[in-house]
Amino acid sequence: MSKANAIMSAGKIALTQTVQKGGCAAKVAASELHRILQQVKFPTAHRELLVDGGLFDDAAIYKVNDDVALVQTLDFFTPIVNTPLLFGEIAAANALSDVYAMGGRPRTAMGILAFPMATLPEHVIVDVMQGASNKIAEAGANFVGGHSIDDDTLKFGLSVTGFVNPQQVWTNAGAIAGDHLILTKALGTGTMTAALKRQAVDEEDIMEALLGMAAVNNVADLMKPGLIAAIHAATDITGFGFSGHAMQMAHASNVTLKVDAAELPRFSNALNYLENSFLTKAHRTNKEYTEPDIDVSSLDNLHRLLIHDPQTSGGLLLSVSAEAGHDMVQILRTKFKSAGIIGQVLPRQEKAVIFE
Repeated sequence: MSKANAIMSAGKIALTQTVQKGGCAAKVAASELHRILQQVKFPTAHRELLVDGGLFDDAAIYKVNDDVALVQTLDFFTPIVNTPLLFGEIAAANALSDVYAMGGRPRTAMGILAFPMATLPEHVIVDVMQGASNKIAEAGANFVGGHSIDDDTLKFGLSVTGFVNPQQVWTNAGAIAGDHLILTKALGTGTMTAALKRQAVDEEDIMEALLGMAAVNNVADLMKPGLIAAIHAATDITGFGFSGHAMQMAHASNVTLKVDAAELPRFSNALNYLENSFLTKAHRTNKEYTEPDIDVSSLDNLHRLLIHDPQTSGGLLLSVSAEAGHDMVQILRTKFKSAGIIGQVLPRQEKAVIFE
């Protein structure tokens, strides 16, 4: 099949065939990013800067006054699906998630667009931006502008600003020994969209994963104040996989996370896709990044691949007080059907994350 025919499928443009990598699997590998950032001399932080990128948290927090802090983040990537409207929805949900992962509420969003004017028709980007606009509206935020360039490949995302009370910020550094760990979405988007890119499946075959990626991670609005206070730490699971983001939480909090692999939610047939080697480069780089500091000795090969699977617009990993864990899961399941308790927080041990 020629490249032109691969891009055009049944008269429709297959966006995944226009790029080499898609979604959060296109992220720079965590170990490479860490090495690069260590060589950069950043400005001295203002005392109002409560959270920066030092612990690989999801967004920056800048205190405005005693009651208000800014939450700032940005995220963009190449197409992970073929349908432009759905790509826009997923890209927006993914970017908005970083604000929710800090306990904030998004208020403004600006588009980041690279678009190949010579090779893709105008309606593609109209649909992408409409999908993003739909999700921004769902989040109660405003789409206020952005920046675009003419580029060789389509890339889209958002810069998002939100607000949070400085005393109610969630970070990845607050997990406490004795906490329960809750994951709100199923795993497997990396392998399932790899199968889509290799044209082994159609979007309809993996629709549960696509709808999961498009779901907005607004968990705070589901909770009463007492339950919100029971959330001690949070992070969203994206390109570094469950293993990478869990390890980062453990390091930031100086604890060990004990995870029951059997309780990790996964999309239907995700293990079958992994068994059939629908993999990305990130499966390997996430393994290399994490396995020196996590214990996977009890896992079979498929579950090792699952924890390293690069998620796009994945769920939130929450560290919550044990007393609130079960009540919180029941509330979360009204919107996030896969939400469940997947482990607990232990005092710091030799390994950052132990999988059983």
